[in-house]
Amino acid sequence: MKNFTYHNPTRILFGKGRIADLDDHVPDNARVLILYGGGSAERTGVLDQVRTALGERTITEFGGIEPNPRYATAMKAVDTARQNDVDFLLAVGGGSVIDATKFIAAAMYHDGDAWEILTSHGSVVGKAAPFGTVLTIPATGSEMNPGSVITHEEKGAKLAFMSAHCYPQFSVLDPEVTFTLPERQIANGVADAFVHIIEQYLTYPVDARVQDGFAETLLRTLIDLGPRALRDPKNYEVRANLMWTATLALNGLIGAGVPQDWSSHMIGHEITALNDTDHARTLAVVLPALMDDQRDRKKGKLLQYAANVWNINEGEDATRIDAAIAATRDFFETMGIETRLADYGVGEAGIDHIVSALKDHGMTEMGEHSAITPEDARRILNAAA
Repeated sequence: MKNFTYHNPTRILFGKGRIADLDDHVPDNARVLILYGGGSAERTGVLDQVRTALGERTITEFGGIEPNPRYATAMKAVDTARQNDVDFLLAVGGGSVIDATKFIAAAMYHDGDAWEILTSHGSVVGKAAPFGTVLTIPATGSEMNPGSVITHEEKGAKLAFMSAHCYPQFSVLDPEVTFTLPERQIANGVADAFVHIIEQYLTYPVDARVQDGFAETLLRTLIDLGPRALRDPKNYEVRANLMWTATLALNGLIGAGVPQDWSSHMIGHEITALNDTDHARTLAVVLPALMDDQRDRKKGKLLQYAANVWNINEGEDATRIDAAIAATRDFFETMGIETRLADYGVGEAGIDHIVSALKDHGMTEMGEHSAITPEDARRILNAAA
């Protein structure tokens, strides 16, 4: 196991009715900017619960944050925050709203071009406004980590940043607010969490038994409960376990002391930047092809994955690896997610664009060995076509 330092300051308020506890965790005199996406938070009553819990605090609201949140929209929210002298942000939504809120929190105090926050991957962030979250879509784990991904539509870029200043102070996780999610969002959330775990697990062995054991349990939980959530969306125990699994998938715990990959995400981001394909679906396209392409470098963990996650123990090494990759693809498709680029209208010209974008954005040494180049990504994408 590698050396590591682990610290996560986010307080989790988990369970039924926890939105009411906002009153105990937002400062009494706060001037709050509530940030949300489309109309679902209003229609489902979540925003009303939030407003009630905040009581007499001064509140400003900003809606319309997109899936794959846009830089231009986030900057409008920054202007709103500054004009209303806001000193606390509250994200009400899924990963896109929370990611946007992190960027807004940092941009409120950034001098100069706020795009530098993204191009520097967060290194220029010296301060951020305090914020909390009310999670409505379990998927990204953004509710308990300091990372964010923002899309700049005009530049055709989707970039990530991380900053220790951008951990949520708290996150409310009430599984009941997920009961009304459409099937597409349920499936996307499960796939997103699945690949987050894989990126930290499926690398090479470093005898990190606790992290591996946690990761394998989380993966098996998603495989078991993901299809059940589609069949029985108002099953509280299923939704509670999925919600907590998605948070644990990317709160730093299973990634402590182990090598990490993230090349599926880097390649997937460029697919989304190209044609706005759902983030989780780009991952479901890239991951099986990448697993096959990198099977020699990942052999030890692929065999462990086959045995401990899929109970595949018979046959030659290559046969077991093939079966594990096939099981992964089948799982995504069982969740209703297509796993080929052609399913999303990406052909040869699109692959050329993605490879060029990886080069333009400095993604030239990806993967746990820093050995996956844009041209390797071309080979992976061709295999996923």
